[in-house]
Amino acid sequence: MLLKVEGLSKSFGALMAVHNVNLEVDEEEQVAIIGPNGAGKTTFFNLLTGYLPKDSGKVLFDGEDLTKLSSDQIIRKRVGRSFQIVNIYPETSVFESIQMTLIASRRKSYDLFSPAKKMYREETERILEAVGLTELKYVPGGSLSHGDKKRVEMGMVLALKPRLVLLDEPTAGMAPEETLATMALVKELAEKEHLTMIFTEHDMSVVFAWAKRIVVMYQGTIIADGQPEEIKGNPEVRKVYLGERR
Repeated sequence: MLLKVEGLSKSFGALMAVHNVNLEVDEEEQVAIIGPNGAGKTTFFNLLTGYLPKDSGKVLFDGEDLTKLSSDQIIRKRVGRSFQIVNIYPETSVFESIQMTLIASRRKSYDLFSPAKKMYREETERILEAVGLTELKYVPGGSLSHGDKKRVEMGMVLALKPRLVLLDEPTAGMAPEETLATMALVKELAEKEHLTMIFTEHDMSVVFAWAKRIVVMYQGTIIADGQPEEIKGNPEVRKVYLGERR
């Protein structure tokens, strides 16, 4: 088991955003977390990665307690994260975005005798090839399509050398062709890099085509956890998320 979450909870005033969530994820599993808006999915990711303080509960990663660590410390434990809104610098080239992430993740500094532009060039090229951006490496981030920006962000996640990757709405705002290409890339990277991946997603065609296991959240709690066919046939899931009335 790579990730174990025990009794994780977070409230904002009277709103219980995440309530007593327990979850176990094995190495190299690909898990989708679904649920209606406000179900607690993004808050759950923020708690796992240290972007929000926890009210209670524990997060164990490969047996190590991450509960009280900061987001930077969790990243260095090889937990990567992407966000719903693309988070790249618009004036920085694709190559520089990946390269600077590599430098920062290795906690390297540079001086007059080792300028940053000479560091990690081969590894940067390898990551660019992995995410299909070699031909766009000198293009500023702000000039890219939405799908290519997501590829840059995925490359930046790979630069962290993660074992666990959390993808928050990886296809949000994409055209159908971009969605297919992005999820094909995610699947390929998960297999090649032996990554464990957990992703949130509203597009059910993406979820049922890609995830081998689906976790359903509703009002801050997990109401179902199983293989795609189990989730499709679950009456509670149909009622609260898939829209079927009894």
